[in-house]
Amino acid sequence: MIHSLFLINCSGDIFLEKHWKSVVSQSVCDYFFEAQEKAADVENVPPVISTPHHYLISIYRDKLFFVSVIQTEVPPLFVIEFLHRVADTFQDYFGECSEAAIKDNVVIVYELLEEMLDNGFPLATESNILKELIKPPTILRSVVNSITGSSNVGDTLPTGQLSNIPWRRAGVKYTNNEAYFDVIEEIDAIIDKSGSTVFAEIQGVIDACIKLSGMPDLSLSFMNPRLLDDVSFHPCIRFKRWESERVLSFIPPDGNFRLISYRVSSQNLVAIPVYVKHSISFKENSSCGRFDITIGPKQNMGKTIEGITVTVHMPKVVLNMNLTPTQGSYTFDPVTKVLTWDVGKITPQKLPSLKGLVNLQSGAPKPEENPSLNIQFKIQQLAISGLKVNRLDMYGEKYKPFKGVKYITKAGKFQVRT
Repeated sequence: MIHSLFLINCSGDIFLEKHWKSVVSQSVCDYFFEAQEKAADVENVPPVISTPHHYLISIYRDKLFFVSVIQTEVPPLFVIEFLHRVADTFQDYFGECSEAAIKDNVVIVYELLEEMLDNGFPLATESNILKELIKPPTILRSVVNSITGSSNVGDTLPTGQLSNIPWRRAGVKYTNNEAYFDVIEEIDAIIDKSGSTVFAEIQGVIDACIKLSGMPDLSLSFMNPRLLDDVSFHPCIRFKRWESERVLSFIPPDGNFRLISYRVSSQNLVAIPVYVKHSISFKENSSCGRFDITIGPKQNMGKTIEGITVTVHMPKVVLNMNLTPTQGSYTFDPVTKVLTWDVGKITPQKLPSLKGLVNLQSGAPKPEENPSLNIQFKIQQLAISGLKVNRLDMYGEKYKPFKGVKYITKAGKFQVRT
């Protein structure tokens, strides 16, 4: 199964390595560095790389590469899912999954990796089990450990490890019982020159924060569950009930977790919340061009679109840009040729626009094609697919919990061709 794990930063430095069976030389990562050089972007590095004696399976999270070394054939998604669990655990323990946080807590990192993988096979990956085994770091605990020489490893076996509900620990008690659900949707879309949709789909997740005493049994129902395709469930969900009634029935883990992830792939169900009017032209045998874009709301269900950023990778012949925004501010990097326009929020009365001149290298041929616009935005209290939570019922406990649902729509890979 998994022999070794290497953590690599953006500079290509291996700053942490862990071996479970035999020690694998760092030189095996040279194959990964070669693939990284060939890829134009960090997200384009192949997740599975075959070498003469090993397979390298990697993920990219928070500006770090998690590279695992495998010596036998295994399902790649199995390893990728485990690596994401490792990154999520670091995030949960240290507040961030960064090189600095991992270096500051290197002892706990090795203790976690030792518990999460046993002889190369996943063992304890649930957050509540790990927190009973290895206490999360606090300033007080660090001081006590340094004085007494004790470690963060617990003395007793976690209660969840022996139960048929391994994701929930026993004897949970809260003074305020709360259940919060975040429905977060990302729109991936490609819009052509004329404004028609070439491709559109929604990637959605429901993240939960459950702080309930005892052993509650929850049922979450939706107004329109038939929207959802390709649903991926947390192990706590009873799949038979979902198949027959389209209701999520589960005994929840304690704390933060991802309840489900889903996709809405039917294009007629994907509303495009923004439109862009654009006019980008480069004259033949001229050292200047015109740049004019306007952005406005389209199908936003009456909600405010905010946090809008437009990024444009201009052609290499562009030397500089002299633009005037009616709203927000713009920057142009003459080295990378990247134009970034930070728009903010849209007010329908006055649509934001960015106009001006583009300076080109004299004598250089006219660019063969116009650049694409990459757009980021956020809409609060809206799930663009129309998904709505109907009700949350609780069984098995007598108290009344406080319940809350929040909806957020964001742009994923949202591209407008010009």
